[in-house]
Amino acid sequence: MNYRELGNTGIKVSEIGMGCEGFLEKPYEQVKEFVDRMEEYGVNCIDLYAPNPEFRVNLGKALEGRREKFVLQAHLCSVWKNGQYKRTRDIEEVKEGFAEQLKLLQTDYVEIGMIHYVDSMADWEVIKDGDVMKYAQELKAAGIIGCVGMSSHNPLAALAAVRSGLVDVLMFSVNPCYDLQPADENVEELWNEEKYTHQLTNMDPDREKLYETCQRLGVGITVMKAFGGGDLLDAKLSPAGKELTAIQCIHYALTRPAVATVLAGARSLEDLKQSTAYETATEEEKDYAVAFANMPRISWEGHCMYCSHCAPCPKQIDVATVTKFLNLAIAQGEVPETVREHYAVLEHKASECIACGACESRCPFGVSIMENMKKAVQVFGA
Repeated sequence: MNYRELGNTGIKVSEIGMGCEGFLEKPYEQVKEFVDRMEEYGVNCIDLYAPNPEFRVNLGKALEGRREKFVLQAHLCSVWKNGQYKRTRDIEEVKEGFAEQLKLLQTDYVEIGMIHYVDSMADWEVIKDGDVMKYAQELKAAGIIGCVGMSSHNPLAALAAVRSGLVDVLMFSVNPCYDLQPADENVEELWNEEKYTHQLTNMDPDREKLYETCQRLGVGITVMKAFGGGDLLDAKLSPAGKELTAIQCIHYALTRPAVATVLAGARSLEDLKQSTAYETATEEEKDYAVAFANMPRISWEGHCMYCSHCAPCPKQIDVATVTKFLNLAIAQGEVPETVREHYAVLEHKASECIACGACESRCPFGVSIMENMKKAVQVFGA
């Protein structure tokens, strides 16, 4: 298993993490088997959005004696009320629910305290200036949570949170169909069939800006809905009109700026095995570019997808990485120090490009790579 830094938090998470679907409505013995297998595979990050008490009791018991091996992403504002899930902003309910969560999990801390499901700008304004954020910051100061996170499907609300400096981690929905759609306060609209009836072209600029801003500011992204609820894995259900594999979906998410882990929705041990197979997959198995280039309803023409089909470069330039740093600088309108320093340590710079055009002949998306190399020289001076 490979591990990545979660933004600037100092936490290292496995590239493949776990959503909590696999633990729900299962007896303790099966939950323990899940945790056993996760430990065996090196999966260390678990999302805990579901407030079901039985799930939390079983997981806490399964983590006994090995709690320190796992990174828990626990949600504030997701509580169990009258026998069912409730999203709340009532601070007393939030405090009571979080205290109960720690008790049921048999732990006195969690690595990530995630403010749950902020999908509108109005909701973000309430959170930002209200008791929920104040409580999250108090928990962080007390060491009860290691860092403050927020989950969202709306790039505008998420971007506002990231820019505020109040959020260390963003849980966001990342997949190639969601990434085409503009911000909406209703997450169901991201999958509205009517929005895919005409050909769509390239990533929504707000989503692209969000990922690049997270990278620049050191806010780590934990990914939800990488498979679109499983629809992307079935050509009949996929809005793109073509199926992808789980490995292709994971690789797409992991190649977006700032992404640290994909929280795979494994409902069975076989699902978990298939997701962790990403770590030993071949480059051909990871390759999403050919599938994207042949999607009947989507065109990524002229848009770098960081897929590395342009490689190998005769001058050994890592074209995809150079382009990613270039896009980060362009998005900011200047060269942030972190981007400049990361570019400086590249073994081969854009200035070494000999404009042979071999990269462009291999690019499935018709990107003007040679022009991008010229721009990179202008921006970075090398």
